[in-house]
Amino acid sequence: MKKTVILMAAMFAVTLVNAQKISDKEVPAVVKSTLQKNYPDAREVKWEKEKGNYEAGFEHNHSEYSLLMDVSGKIIETEIEIKKEELPLKVKEYVAKNYAGSKIKEAAKITDAKGVVTYEAEVNGMDLIFDAQGNFIVANKD
Repeated sequence: MKKTVILMAAMFAVTLVNAQKISDKEVPAVVKSTLQKNYPDAREVKWEKEKGNYEAGFEHNHSEYSLLMDVSGKIIETEIEIKKEELPLKVKEYVAKNYAGSKIKEAAKITDAKGVVTYEAEVNGMDLIFDAQGNFIVANKD
């Protein structure tokens, strides 16, 4: 299980590096339909293409969301921006110990298609990935 989470976090990092902004017209109808069905009130949608997948960045219920879908519209993962205070205590302790004097710039909760939750904390231009209990997994450079 731990290897799967690490692999998924690494894959997520690679897809972020290879993201390309695209226009709404370039997104398949089935992908847009998935977004509309799951988040009918999504506003200000920005699209990116990542290694054949589509990422929709949007605002929903006063929070920033990111929805990664494959070409058939299947949801691969959902990322929701959260308050830094909502991160597990172990995440904050890890950052304080390993990045003394640095602050968490942004925080997110990521849920994959199987329901596996990870957390992301942006510190010093890096995305630190943690499992659901707050154990460190990997650091990805922005």
